Amino acid sequence: MNVTTTDETGLQPVTEPVLRPGRLKVFLGAAPGVGKTYRMLDEAHRRAARGADVVAGFVECHRRRHTEAKLHGLEVLPLAEHDYRGGTYGELDREALLSRRPQLVLIDELAHTNVPGGSLHLKRWQDVEDILAAGIDVVTTLNIQHLESLSDVVGKITGVPQRETVPDEFVRRADEIELVDIPPEGLRRRMAHGNIYPPERIDASLANYFRPGNLIALRELALLWLAGQVDEALHKYRIEHGIGDVWETRERVVVALTGGPEGETLIRRAARIAGRSAGGELLAVHIARSDGLAAGVSHAALAAQRALVEDLGGSYHSVVGDEIPTALVDFATAENATQLVLGTSRRRRLERFLTGRGIGETVVALSEDIDVHMVTHERAGHGRLLPSRRRTLPTSRLIAGPVAGVVLPVLLTLALDRIRGTFNLTSEALLFLVTVVGVACIGGVASALIAALTAALLLNYWFMPPIGEFTMSDPDSVLALVVFAVVAATVAAAADRSLRLSRRAARATAEAETMSALAGSIVRGDQAIPALLERTRETFGMDTVDLTSEPPGTGAATDGGRRTRTEADPALVVAAGSGAFLVLRGRALPSSERRVLAAFAAHVGAAVERARLAEAVAEVEPIKAADRLRTALLRAVSHDLRTPLAGALASVSSLRAPDVDFSEEDRAELLESAETSLNRLNRLVENLLDLSRLQAGALTLELRATALEEVLPAALESLELPSTGGTVVDVQNLEAVPALRVDPPLLERVLANLVGNAVRHAPADRPVLVTASALADRVEVRIADRGPGIAAVDRERAFEAFQRLGDRDNTAGLGLGLALARGLTEAMDGTLTPEDTPGGGLTMVLSLPVATDAAAGRP
Repeated sequence: MNVTTTDETGLQPVTEPVLRPGRLKVFLGAAPGVGKTYRMLDEAHRRAARGADVVAGFVECHRRRHTEAKLHGLEVLPLAEHDYRGGTYGELDREALLSRRPQLVLIDELAHTNVPGGSLHLKRWQDVEDILAAGIDVVTTLNIQHLESLSDVVGKITGVPQRETVPDEFVRRADEIELVDIPPEGLRRRMAHGNIYPPERIDASLANYFRPGNLIALRELALLWLAGQVDEALHKYRIEHGIGDVWETRERVVVALTGGPEGETLIRRAARIAGRSAGGELLAVHIARSDGLAAGVSHAALAAQRALVEDLGGSYHSVVGDEIPTALVDFATAENATQLVLGTSRRRRLERFLTGRGIGETVVALSEDIDVHMVTHERAGHGRLLPSRRRTLPTSRLIAGPVAGVVLPVLLTLALDRIRGTFNLTSEALLFLVTVVGVACIGGVASALIAALTAALLLNYWFMPPIGEFTMSDPDSVLALVVFAVVAATVAAAADRSLRLSRRAARATAEAETMSALAGSIVRGDQAIPALLERTRETFGMDTVDLTSEPPGTGAATDGGRRTRTEADPALVVAAGSGAFLVLRGRALPSSERRVLAAFAAHVGAAVERARLAEAVAEVEPIKAADRLRTALLRAVSHDLRTPLAGALASVSSLRAPDVDFSEEDRAELLESAETSLNRLNRLVENLLDLSRLQAGALTLELRATALEEVLPAALESLELPSTGGTVVDVQNLEAVPALRVDPPLLERVLANLVGNAVRHAPADRPVLVTASALADRVEVRIADRGPGIAAVDRERAFEAFQRLGDRDNTAGLGLGLALARGLTEAMDGTLTPEDTPGGGLTMVLSLPVATDAAAGRP
């Protein structure tokens, strides 16, 4: 695509290319080994065969021979080498790729974290953003556990925490998402055949991460997440193409709630209908009505019914609408509903006769492709005799009113003419008066005035002497006719005013209901900005509602912070606080609904302001944490560092005293005391330095394959374990686990701190137990003691620097042991978490990555 402009002289045309953003395709998998990378390479070969310029920017084959064979024949971009903590690691060369500018690039493992300091961005998906912006198409891979919204759920299912995540919003923007699916048993067979992990890891993986239950749950998560994205794409497509017909892609059952006692019956029936098909969805909707039929609404009943809907897995919605049937059908159509569930009318027969067709019958007439279920209930036919408020006059009644004002008096005249002589003139006038009032109820004051004029003329012509002429000889008859016309007009005006006041009160009630529902959402914690925007869209029946920092377009006039629609800018824009605007697209809103919209905008503005304040608080929190750390450090230095220094100084001063002659035994004891104090001081200073390096990100790591049984003995030797005549530390099963990818000296310090802490709290007659086991691609080391343990609410505090929570001896140490152990563990890509020891005590679970050839070259 090109854009033609002119140069400074305005004579020569200049053609400037407009860069098209690249297209993103994601191969999504439920678990490792499903074949995402293989499918990505297969896609690359197909495109290359069609003449596309394809480059493999970063492809991780994991030593799988079939995947490595598939990579042959493709141009592979050399990796950028980066030094980090004593090692050299290969990463995607973003700059070389942008310089090469192929049509399509393959980038594996979208959730990968780049080497700190070696790349422009921290995450690989951010590099992909830049590549797409440069107009290069990208094909990538991702596992479901790396989606930000699902990482915690996957962690609970598998027991393996997820540290590398990708925002859902970025993945949703992909032009194409393809699920690479394989049944759980097929994946386990692939694992057993050695096509995923090396032989030494197969048994542990099948028994842990790749258990059938885990794989089924992960597969379901992947299918449901992708189904949600397909649903959003379908909704967007229908809006863009103006499609209003129902597409029965899945069962969506909408149940209409009035707040009446029949609500629970309707909800349960709708839930059973939705549950008959897989993936059925239940939506409950209450129309916050501006007509008189809202008088029977019970807000307490609506709250209980909303809770029932949510317990059954459905969603609750509140919509403003003047015409109940129209609003209900519009909502169902917008949600692509396939079925509507309504309760049969609570009106009695007389009421139905007087007021005509009800909501249910009207909905059936308007529903078109939507199936409507009319559910009977015990309250059917037991409503009030007449509604306390009338409906807002539709167009049909505005037309019927004047017609009735002419026709009804004529019909009454014909009827009275047939029984002439039965009633006197007064009775006949009263009957005409009743007719005028009836017309006022049908069509309002204008129709009543037409009826009053018609009735007066007919009364004069047919029933007042001289009959058959528009003249009156009796002055009393003239006065009676004038009084009749005045009374008829007055009664009609009073009836019309009553109707108008009733409608205003009902509109205020509907607005109050809507604001009450919004307030309830905020109290329940649904105040996130996306939730408020979605509620605004549903409430006002709009196609889309967006939040922007600037109003779109430049040609619309403003009115009280509200931009009106223009041909160039068809959106309705409402100010929502400082630097925030609500942009609504869809139907035109009447002024009465815009008042409620202003309140919604105020809530959105408050949510935006809260988000800004939260960001400000997040920026201040590190400063507060640093201040707390500095205060704790000064407090620790003032006591804990002085104690060993004072001991060493006293020993040296005593040895240097000229007036004291020490024996060789006393001299050796003083030297040993000084050495012990200085060693203790040295350990404290080393801990402080290591902690400062961790916080500054300057700790150097030398990661290599290390056997656990080589490190633990050295860690135990560095401890001054008490001599109790029994076993202090019981070590089991170290040989059964694979080698770890760690820094051996740092792991030694971690184990020494953890074991030393456990020994310090364990009873003298109960040894500390150290065990190890393999779990998927990690090894868990458990250090269990039988001490007093730590309460669940205090466990995270135990890992704070300078914290000696529960220590029985607060005269030794700075309280850095656990804080340093966790920091060193996380630096080696591990985790350290506390658990309860069965039978009492505390177990520290140290999880570290397994050393593999593929992992050894990665950070």
